[in-house]
Amino acid sequence: MSKGNLIIFSAPSGSGKSTLINYLMSIMDCFEFSISATSRAPRGTEVNGKEYYFLTPEEFKSKIANNEFLEWEEVYTNKFYGTLKSEVNRINAAGKVALFDVDVVGGLNIKKFYGERALSVFIQPPSIAELRKRLESRATDSPEVIESRIAKAEKELTYAPQFDKIIVNDDLEKAKNDLKNLISDFLK
Repeated sequence: MSKGNLIIFSAPSGSGKSTLINYLMSIMDCFEFSISATSRAPRGTEVNGKEYYFLTPEEFKSKIANNEFLEWEEVYTNKFYGTLKSEVNRINAAGKVALFDVDVVGGLNIKKFYGERALSVFIQPPSIAELRKRLESRATDSPEVIESRIAKAEKELTYAPQFDKIIVNDDLEKAKNDLKNLISDFLK
């Protein structure tokens, strides 16, 4: 395994990305999730340095000014999310491969920064109709939220060709196998 590699995953909500990432982590122990930074307050039992690095808006803006982020976004006024360069260095120094679960724009920005050291993977649903069915079967979102996720997914799908590899998750076992082979080849 090459030290310093990164794997970037992006996908519309409901594509099965988390299922595939969890599978990958269960069969290979070389990965560590990159922990994002945020300026929002911790929720529930969230712990600084575990779920997120919690920063004040001022701390976040200072790190932006110091060019400490690979990518960042202001989602709402003073509510920032981003990936610290120091997080990738920490993971690589531990001899692990940094794993990212990020939005399409963030994923492409990380890929641009690391080039050949990074593999960007887009997990694609078989169709928008199937994606809608998956989101509805979760029974966790209102119809309005589902419509919002579908609209976002349609936009995200336009970014797929910019990723190194697209895995269509229409058959979970095949997608798992394709992913395992892709990652094994990349890490050789």
